[in-house]
Amino acid sequence: MKVKIQVIITALLFATFLSSCNDDFLDRQIDSRLSKDRVFKSYDYVSQFLVGTYAWLPEGFMRIGTVTSLSSDPVTENAMLASASDEAEHTWEGAAIQKFNNGSWSPYSNPEDQWDFFYTGIRRVNLFLENIDQVNLDDYRLNPLPNQQTEYQNRKTDLKRWKYEARFLRAYFYFELVKRYGGVPVIRETLSLDDDLSLVKRNTIEECISFIVEECDSAAAGLNIFPGRISTDNQASGRATKGAALALKSRVLLYAASPLFLDPLATDSSKPTNQGKWQKAAAAAKAVIDLGAYSLETYAKAFNNIGSKELILPRRYGSANDIEQANYPIGYEKGKSGTTPSQNLVDSYEMANGKPIHDPESGYDPQNPYGNRDPRLLQTIIVNNSTWNKRPVELWNGGRDGKGKDQASKTGYYLKKYVVENVDLLQDKTAVHTWVLFRLAEIYLNYAEALNEYDPGNPDIAKYVNLVRKRVGMPDLSGGLSQAEMREKIQNERRVELAFEDHRFWDVRRWKIAPETLGAPIMGMDITKLDAEHFQYQKVQVENRVFMPKMYWYPIPQNELIKTDWNQNPGW
Repeated sequence: MKVKIQVIITALLFATFLSSCNDDFLDRQIDSRLSKDRVFKSYDYVSQFLVGTYAWLPEGFMRIGTVTSLSSDPVTENAMLASASDEAEHTWEGAAIQKFNNGSWSPYSNPEDQWDFFYTGIRRVNLFLENIDQVNLDDYRLNPLPNQQTEYQNRKTDLKRWKYEARFLRAYFYFELVKRYGGVPVIRETLSLDDDLSLVKRNTIEECISFIVEECDSAAAGLNIFPGRISTDNQASGRATKGAALALKSRVLLYAASPLFLDPLATDSSKPTNQGKWQKAAAAAKAVIDLGAYSLETYAKAFNNIGSKELILPRRYGSANDIEQANYPIGYEKGKSGTTPSQNLVDSYEMANGKPIHDPESGYDPQNPYGNRDPRLLQTIIVNNSTWNKRPVELWNGGRDGKGKDQASKTGYYLKKYVVENVDLLQDKTAVHTWVLFRLAEIYLNYAEALNEYDPGNPDIAKYVNLVRKRVGMPDLSGGLSQAEMREKIQNERRVELAFEDHRFWDVRRWKIAPETLGAPIMGMDITKLDAEHFQYQKVQVENRVFMPKMYWYPIPQNELIKTDWNQNPGW
């Protein structure tokens, strides 16, 4: 197994960059010329090393692929994973992410192969945990002055807490591997060039889940609800907490109870269940809720807002305009289209009265398709003739942002969520962005889903789904829903509430409904302008998609199999 085994004392692990929004809190680098012993005897260097390891947390914005345009200029693709699900279509037809959609990915070519990436993060954590006890605090310990003794105790507390932060990060990295590849090797120590990698075996999914849960439990026990003192930086946002550890455990156990994880080798559509696992998943979610540390805010405040009370763990970014350049409507200066929402997603938003648009009594008007809809629709997606950055967006055929313009949206929509309005791209103005790793609404829906699977009819199921709906003004779910009906409602609620947060791609896999979702055609809206205020709307097919059962799991990279006796994941 290849785990990025370069010489660990030098350049491998000392690049500690990660964009931040306040000063250089996560931007510092450790000089790669330093020896391992010197690094791990220094409180400051160890602090920077751990902070740098947060760079291996998942990125959500535009992380996939590069293509070359028909011109001579290289084009950065900037694709979001949503474009490999039924949430969206990426505008560039030659983009690497399209391999997911046309079925052309393989063990040799995976647009989102994260094997080396997360094992590098794991290696950093192992190295950190093996060496943190070398930190020398004698300058403070031996100084009798009260302020120096106080600092000594503070630094001891910091070092203790950092161990739990590191274990949380290792658990997170392992879960990112498991949800992609299934069972992976659980490695608890750094490997050297002398280790025989052929002896390294893949652990089962069950073993991996158990290890991750143990790490989460340990981290939760050792961390506080709030981060507390972070070295001398006085900035704690984005660091692991008790809530983050419990939230990760909630997500991990939800996946572990889901049909795909219960029968990972099955290639059919069978959907086994295990009530005991669902019960553990429900309890894990409730533990986060019971902390009482988080609260729902207005929907828009949960995004690009590092101070949101709903956030359990954000990933902090510096001030930039990359996401705007990649996703602004094509008619704006420097707008490049990009991740464009699908009609499939748009149709999943209910009417404001709580009825789905296919219900004859919903009041849905195909020629006024965005009127009286769930407010989250217009807070997530730019639709035709809606105002964006000081003008109406012209998504109609021949409009400034519509079909007929080079690289215009093929779906008839543009992305709004996470994209900051009124950024002047012509003047290269920027804005601060925050990617959500965990927030309270997800935990509410985790709890409701798990509870519905082992205790259908429990009043907490509707209570927590309705809390998510009420905060945007949507009515409560209808009473008397069967378990199957409630399951469908919860799945749809996750779809609209968590859109473009890297959930849908994985949810439909763990539910084993990918053939009818990821394998369905991507639909869009064709729009004709009739006059200044009236348009004709027609749903159209944009792209055929391919999903085969083997695609429930990523293939193990072929270069890993060459060095081991592992079996490839089924079908690859």
